[in-house]
This record gives sequence, structure tokens and C-alpha cells, in this order.
Amino acid sequence: MQEFLQDLPGVIYAYVIRKDNSRGFTYVSTNSEEILGVSADDLYKDSSLFRKCVVKEDLTSFEQSLQRSHETNSTWNWEGRIHWRDSVRWIETRSTASKSGGDIIRKGIIIDITERKQQELEQELRYQSLIESLPVGIGIHAEGNLIFANAYAHQLLHVTAGSLIGRNIMDFVHPDYREIVTERISKVIAGESIPVISQQLVCEDGEVIDVETTALPFTYKGKPAVQIIVRDITEQRRAQREIRRNETFFTQLFNHVPMAVVRLDSTGKVELVNRGFTEMFGYELDELKGKNLNESIVPEEYQSEGVDINNLITSNRVIRIEAIRRHKNGRLVNVLLYGLPVRLDDKIIGIYGVYIDITERKRMEEELQIRNAELDNFVYKVSHDLRAPLSSILGLVHLASFKDNQDDPYEYIKLIGEKAMRLDAFISDVLSHSKNLKLEINVEKVNLKSSLERAIADLNYLKGTSDVDFLLQVEDAEIWSDPWRISEIFRNLVSNAVKYRKMDGEKPWVKVSIEVAQGVAMIRFEDNGIGIEKKNLDRIFEMFYRATEQSDGSGIGLYIVKNAVEKLQGKLLVNSVAGQGTTFTIQLPSLEKSSQI
Repeated sequence: MQEFLQDLPGVIYAYVIRKDNSRGFTYVSTNSEEILGVSADDLYKDSSLFRKCVVKEDLTSFEQSLQRSHETNSTWNWEGRIHWRDSVRWIETRSTASKSGGDIIRKGIIIDITERKQQELEQELRYQSLIESLPVGIGIHAEGNLIFANAYAHQLLHVTAGSLIGRNIMDFVHPDYREIVTERISKVIAGESIPVISQQLVCEDGEVIDVETTALPFTYKGKPAVQIIVRDITEQRRAQREIRRNETFFTQLFNHVPMAVVRLDSTGKVELVNRGFTEMFGYELDELKGKNLNESIVPEEYQSEGVDINNLITSNRVIRIEAIRRHKNGRLVNVLLYGLPVRLDDKIIGIYGVYIDITERKRMEEELQIRNAELDNFVYKVSHDLRAPLSSILGLVHLASFKDNQDDPYEYIKLIGEKAMRLDAFISDVLSHSKNLKLEINVEKVNLKSSLERAIADLNYLKGTSDVDFLLQVEDAEIWSDPWRISEIFRNLVSNAVKYRKMDGEKPWVKVSIEVAQGVAMIRFEDNGIGIEKKNLDRIFEMFYRATEQSDGSGIGLYIVKNAVEKLQGKLLVNSVAGQGTTFTIQLPSLEKSSQI
């Protein structure tokens, strides 16, 4: 038996703690001197020799672990270093306790683990060498304090080399994440696996950094610990934030820019439209996405043009053209179209189409053309209608100057007066037209009945006015409008009724009715005059147009009426039958007192 024990790679022993507190070895296998450097006989004589072999730095853990074993009546297991002759050995001791008659007897074994510890040390050195070269922060902590941290961890937290050791890991955790980190560490210690998370750390100098962390259970120098792996993602997060910032700027610009914008893929299929596009053309994104845009907004007669535009863009040309597009409801929209190809690595990856609604501009251009034509006509007409009376007056003056002329000079004066009055009336109409175009709307309370009666009274001088019966069915009502323009409308309609009355047969009359309801005035002028040929109805509102030679007026009166009604945001209709009479119907809204234009 002794030979068997002698060959074991460990010391078998029995140790007693008597009830009188005396203690000592009762058995030690004979190979103790080979393993412990102390003979069995010496240990029998003095059991404290074993404690004296323990390296001073490990003595505390030796005593504490033994004390816990006594108090809990559990197996004692301790690893530590002992002095062995001129060197140091690692040993591991295991023992169990039992009681006998009040005495505590411990039986166990002491094993030499020096070789194993050397291997562990070599592995640890290799581990440290490896993690020191990794571009991630690696730390090991036990009971909350760091017991190891690689160079990158120091660099990451902006601390000097080695100064992390002994620090509490929570010193560097951002306050917003401390509760989460505490919970994660508890789970790791309990053996649970935890996922990688993103969090923030606070460096020694106060800078906050973004990191990804994970934690694993670990054994470091024989002690249970937690290994933490930290990857710095600050720049990545900063780049992501910058990308999101730029995306936000672009998205808000894209959505809120005051024009229609559409993004197409390289084949012309719709990928994205902005709010302005929906407002301009009536289509939502889900109605167009993945579809060919030309099929939706390009009118059939302009399809070839739409295809040509795509071809120009995909050939890497930025285009700018005026075009006509179609609203969802069928309405045509004049647009200024910009087409911009989007390139990546010398390849077209998409197309931006930017549409600016120029319908109003085109309308204004067309109106300007009309106005220019009217101006040309105006200049010609004014020069003609001014020169004709003047030429007549000059001719009469020339005739009157002949010495042998026996004509009555009063006849010349009478004719000159008529020509001058005609000239004055023409100039008055021209001035009214100019005033109507340039004068801002002046909103006041207007009594329509009074304005009409005043217009009729002011035209008493007009030849034929006394021959006309004015039949008025007018409420004594008021609306907010422009009193001058109202009076101009009434003056010209009354004047026309007089000028184009019938000269024979039925007595001429003019029926005028005015009603005001819910802030809208309905004005109706009806006469039994000569009427207007159907072919001329569409032209009577043109400047200087005269549908009949019965009147020698300027031909500008109805033009003034039409423009005045439009200025007052009203509507004007005319019905006429040649030889029977004419009816003008005007609808004028009551304008807000503050809506001066």
C-alpha cells in the first residue's frame, strides 16, 4: 500500500482539529518531501510547516478559502504557490471534512499543478499577445473591477497605459446605459448568453463615444470573470447620422420644393414623386410607381415627344424644354421641364424630372399678345378716329376762310361743334379704358339703384335719349364694389341701348332689373333695339368693333364693360336676336371691404 501511495502524483493526508483546538497531521504519504519539499516526519511534528511553505502573496486566499470550507462544511479546494527548495511550485489541494467524537478530520490530496499552470501562463501570454494586436477594446473584470485591459481599450477610453486596472467598469458607462449594462453583466455571470448591443461610453476626458459591446464568461488566473469586447462605432454612427441628416435635408427639399419632381429609374419607370407633383398632376405615388410616366401625363398627341425626351436624358444630356402635360382630370398643363440624368460609376441609374407650371405664364403671354395686337389696333384706331374729326374741322375752317364763300358761317360752326363733341366722346372713352386697366379696385358700399339713375341722367344730352322709355325694376340694394366701374358699366350699357334703338315702328324701351341676394347682384339690361347678328355676337366685346353702322360711337364701350366686369370678379352674358333686341346679364359678387386689388 505504501508503495502504491508513494507512486501517486500527489500527497495523501489526514488532518485533525481536536475539540480542544489542538491540531496536526495524522497521516502524510511518504512522497510529501518530493512534492512539498517537507518530509512527512517533519509535518507530523509541526503541521504549521505547510503554511510556511505557502508564498506570502497567496496566503490570504489560502486562509480565506479554508475558513469558508470550515464554516460551510464544504469541500476545500485551493490553488496556490509554495516555496519548493530554490523554486516555486503550483499546487492544488482538495479535502473533505468529517466529525468524530467532537474532532474535525480532514482527508485530502495535494497535487503538483506546476506544469498545468505553466501551460495556462503560456496560453495567457499568447492570449494577451493576440488581443493586444486587435483593433477592438478587450477588458476582463471580476466583481466590477477591471483586472485586465488591452492597449486598444486604453486608447479607446483616452487613458494612459495600465491605468484601467482596478477601475470600476461602470465609471465609463454612459448614465443612460448603466441599468442595462448591470443587468447584462448579471446574466453573463449566471451563465446566460447575451446579444451584441450598441451603447455609449464616456471617456476619461468626458467625450462620449458610440460602441458595440458583448460580454462572455471567462476564467482569468483561475478566477471567474467577465470578458468584455468593445468595438468603436463612433465614426460609423457619425457617418450614419450625417447620411440621415443629408437624407432628411434631401427628403424635405424633395417634398417641399415648390415645383413638381419625379424620380424615374433608368428605364423611365416611376420610383418617387413629391407633393408638388401630386398637386400639379393629381397622381399619388401608388398610382404611378413602377409605371411608365409618359403613359400617365403625356397627352396622346405628344407621346413621341415624351419618348424623345427620355432618349435625350439617357444619353447623358440635361434638357430644358417647354412642354404640355396632362392632369389626371384631363386638364392640360403648360410646363417648363428639366430632365436630369443621375449617374453612378459612369452609368445612368435614374432620371429626375422637374416640372414648373407655366400655364399662368403662357396665359399671360397669350394675353400679352392679345394686348399687343389691341395696342397696335388701338394706336391705329385712335390716330384714325382723332384725325378724322380734326380733318373735318380743318376742312370746314378752310372752306370758311374763302373770301367769296357765301355759305352760312353758323352751319360751319354747328358742324365743327358736332365733330368736336364726337372727338371729345372718343377721347372720353379712351380715357375710361385706360383708367379701367390701370386703376386699382376701390371697394366701397355702392347703391346700385342710385348709380343706375345717375348714369341715365348723365346721358340726357345724348341724341335720342328722350325717345327711349326706361323701365326700371330695381331694388334699393347695396353691395361692396367699385363705384366708378359700376357707373362705367351702367353708362356704356345705357349709351348702347340709346345708340342702337329702332328708329321706326315700336317705341324704343330699355328694361333694367337689379336684384341682390346672398351678396350677389343680378343685373339685367333688356332692350327692343336693332339687335345683333349672330355672326357678330362673339366679336362685340373686341376693342373698336362695331357690329352696325347705325352708331358713330368709338366701338370701345362694350370692351370697357367686359373688362370692368372681369375686374370686379363678375360674369357677363349676352343674348340677342337681330331686329328684336338685346339682353345683357351681369352677375357681380359683393366684394369684401378689405379686398382691394
